[in-house]
Amino acid sequence: MLVLGIDTSCDDTSASLLSFDDGHKPSILSNVVSSQNHIHDKYGGIVPELASRRHMEMIWPVVKEALDGTGLDKLDAIAVCHGPGLIGSLIVGTAFAKSMSLSSGTPFIGVNHLEGHLLSALLTEPQAPFPMLSLVVSGGHTSLYMVRDFGDYEELGRTRDDAAGEAYDKVSKLLGLGYPGGPEIDRLSGTGNRKAIRFPRAYMKDTFDFSFSGLKTAVRLAVEKDPALKPGDVAAAFQDSVVDVLVRKTRLALEKTAIKSVSLSGGVAANSELRERMRQMCDEVGAGFYPPPVALCTDNGAMIALAGYHRFRVGQTSDLGINPKAHLPIV
Repeated sequence: MLVLGIDTSCDDTSASLLSFDDGHKPSILSNVVSSQNHIHDKYGGIVPELASRRHMEMIWPVVKEALDGTGLDKLDAIAVCHGPGLIGSLIVGTAFAKSMSLSSGTPFIGVNHLEGHLLSALLTEPQAPFPMLSLVVSGGHTSLYMVRDFGDYEELGRTRDDAAGEAYDKVSKLLGLGYPGGPEIDRLSGTGNRKAIRFPRAYMKDTFDFSFSGLKTAVRLAVEKDPALKPGDVAAAFQDSVVDVLVRKTRLALEKTAIKSVSLSGGVAANSELRERMRQMCDEVGAGFYPPPVALCTDNGAMIALAGYHRFRVGQTSDLGINPKAHLPIV
């Protein structure tokens, strides 16, 4: 079975072609991503209008490259992210996918972006380790889910303010680094001492929720109070605080639920320290750790194709009247 996945939820135009065998194992035949970092870098963040305009320019070249000569008549399904995300960006991908479906008669599936992230570990993991805890950490989301099976999700906790990736971007801008902030701070942290500064941790006892707004403010106040602070120390101490909270909350959820599998996804899942410390924690408690490869942590069409496939195989398709939604809860 061949499934095309398209994602234009934020600032990356992405498309991927996946094939599936009779055991539902995916093979990634193509995974094309057109980044807009060079466009938004000078603004220190994503400008929605510029993002949607760039998607309009790149959607056809990206999809064409992903298909790589595969005709529409050979596709079994077309999956597209229809939310949540930037509404202007979502409109481009959704309209394009619906047009492809209408012109070719190929079944169409609207996919929740978060479901793509939740299942992304299964792009390279042959056997689904259900039930599992899935931590989605990106610029727009920081949430912890219980994943019992395909389509069976329960949100255990979420950020009450800034997403972790958003905090990374803002601290990066504060330190005069580039955009996106995650890779820059991860790199700079390697040059600093994380114990040089003690930033707060919002543990919020007895909940699985997160909060990073106070941490972001604490970093700003520290830099304003002492401009002589080494950027490497600030970056390392900030990252230590974020990772500490993410790992501790996940560990608490493992202890409370007795689940033995953890997946990690979203752009921040590419962070080297988070991946290492999460792996160490899982080893300590005897849980399996299933992060996707770094290249599949950020938004991509492959995870949308995977989620679409598992909807399609149980007979679920979408009406062409489906509209994109900026806010689209998964549960």
